[in-house]
Amino acid sequence: MFDSIFQNVRTRHPLIHNITNYVTVNDCANMVLACGASPIMADDRAEVAEITTICAGLNINIGTLNSRTIDSMLIAGKRANELNHPVVLDPVGVGASALRTSTAMKLINEINFTVIRGNISEIKTLASGSGTTKGVDADVADKVTEENLDKAVAFAKSFAAKTGAVIAITGAIDIVADANTAYCIRNGHPMMSSITGTGCQLSALTAAFVTANSDKPLEAAAAAVCAMGLAGEIAHKRLSPLDGNSSYRNYIIDAIYNMTPVQLEEGAKYEVR
Repeated sequence: MFDSIFQNVRTRHPLIHNITNYVTVNDCANMVLACGASPIMADDRAEVAEITTICAGLNINIGTLNSRTIDSMLIAGKRANELNHPVVLDPVGVGASALRTSTAMKLINEINFTVIRGNISEIKTLASGSGTTKGVDADVADKVTEENLDKAVAFAKSFAAKTGAVIAITGAIDIVADANTAYCIRNGHPMMSSITGTGCQLSALTAAFVTANSDKPLEAAAAAVCAMGLAGEIAHKRLSPLDGNSSYRNYIIDAIYNMTPVQLEEGAKYEVR
């Protein structure tokens, strides 16, 4: 299944509008290109509606949030909703400041997101801020492990039901869930956490996968998470004793560029719950 999803990205070449952070904007653009899609990076409110209109999908990332781009995110997101374009939210660092938290809550309250992707702490903050964390969900730990995986899956499904979005929680074990089904994914390598922006790149990649497979947002998001993790595994094997995290970042992008749909299908490590 993941092979056909990836093949659609390669074949359909979706154009993705990215309003993302300036720490990783170049890496995100290259990741979108590497998977077979095309990126546009535009965040001025004077043009975002027009840019979103000519694109097929939208990726919103609050990593370097500033007052200038908040309106741009809302304008682009609402325009994408009008056009029924997939929209991905990456709530980077939500909870670290009042501005980040209030902005993220405003975004999820005013925009219908196809996928919300973050680490467990970020997703918990969103759930708490939207008043949906209660009962067993409130007890989910800040790290997903084999021991608490069932509870984390239940939390992800619950938040997906509340938001109507696919919820992608990334970490040592990744969870990608809608209200009824969850993919528990075990691809990746610990060294990926030593690179700034692997999460940002994954959100851009997810936007490309979901846009090329808009009828299967859950499966497309899971395929993107598997692809990123598999790229991390492949890239790590390529490292020499003289290589460090900078080379590793480039090798991950190279791995996506060279990855075949069959390679993804065979290398994806997941279970469905």
